[in-house]
Amino acid sequence: MSDILTKAVSKDGKFRVYVVNATETIAEVQKRHDTWSNSTVALGRTMIGSILVATSTLKEDEVLTTRIVGDGPAGAIVVDANAKGDTKGYIQNNHVSLPLNDNHHIDVKGAVGTKGVLSITKDLHLKEPFTGQVPLVSGEIGADFTYYMAKSEQIPSAIGVSVFVQPNETVGAAGGFLIQTLPGAGDADIDKIENNLKIVPNLSTLLNEGLTNEEVMNKLMNGIDMKVLDTMPVQFKCDCSKEKFEKSLATLSTDELQAMIDENHGAEAVCKFCGNKYQFSEAELQSIISENK
Repeated sequence: MSDILTKAVSKDGKFRVYVVNATETIAEVQKRHDTWSNSTVALGRTMIGSILVATSTLKEDEVLTTRIVGDGPAGAIVVDANAKGDTKGYIQNNHVSLPLNDNHHIDVKGAVGTKGVLSITKDLHLKEPFTGQVPLVSGEIGADFTYYMAKSEQIPSAIGVSVFVQPNETVGAAGGFLIQTLPGAGDADIDKIENNLKIVPNLSTLLNEGLTNEEVMNKLMNGIDMKVLDTMPVQFKCDCSKEKFEKSLATLSTDELQAMIDENHGAEAVCKFCGNKYQFSEAELQSIISENK
């Protein structure tokens, strides 16, 4: 079963809701980067949050880049996502595995840190990209995305992101939700949603139980009638290529390229986002040198 994002609106017009099951997407990322538990959850949550922000705020051909830089051992997290449901990402330290926190859950805050920033840069095909930045407020990532939406996008929202890692380090479930408050919602309506979210089980628990996106949505909204507007696939997708790396190599000096030929008899380029490797022979490097001249 491929990953799906479901978009809906409450029939009273007071809330917009997005629910995504991204289990296969995050499992693919864990496999490609060989991440350990804390790194898997930190990167996975960031990717899910980025998918939710991208699909709720971007047009089809636009893309955003999320960067989370905290003071924890995980280091920087970088994720790209677009409105089509494509995402890719990497974490600076793949191998972070800490003791469980006081709630006996994976200590995401301990891996990410609590001092730092979350920034989102949107390529809207204008002269300059737009960047919004907020300080980290929790390090748990879901609350940090929620704070970003309120402060930078000026959209009151609740964002939940969840990744369940199995004892063998593989991903058992991953997903998230975004609930946006629309102009017609009053304080009583918002209080009702906040109370719902306090009693709903962890999202990965619901996904592990086999609930569909719509069933998860019904639990989140708890009695508020919803109308599904759209469903769309979500997937890990990297647009790297040998041609793109060749262009990057062409920006190096002749001396640097010649050193690759003399010392290594070629070069290997590795994509940070997906781990794909591209080999360049001595002849290919010499060709780049010739073209630069």
